[in-house]
Amino acid sequence: MFIRLKQLREYHNLTQNDISNFLKITSPQYSLYETGKGQIPIFLLSKLAKFYNTSIDYIVGDTDEIAPYK
Repeated sequence: MFIRLKQLREYHNLTQNDISNFLKITSPQYSLYETGKGQIPIFLLSKLAKFYNTSIDYIVGDTDEIAPYK
């Protein structure tokens, strides 16, 4: 479901450690989100959507439109 978390991170040439530091969580915790083994809180999804300039819907796969909503 959250395959796009990894795709977005890799597209921006970032490591899991980079993102976990940005989110102020541990790298193992972030890894759980990328693999779908952990449930990411909505406030972290919102923070990532803003960081990547996209929408939560794009990250979770509800749309293929990468541009954020206006």
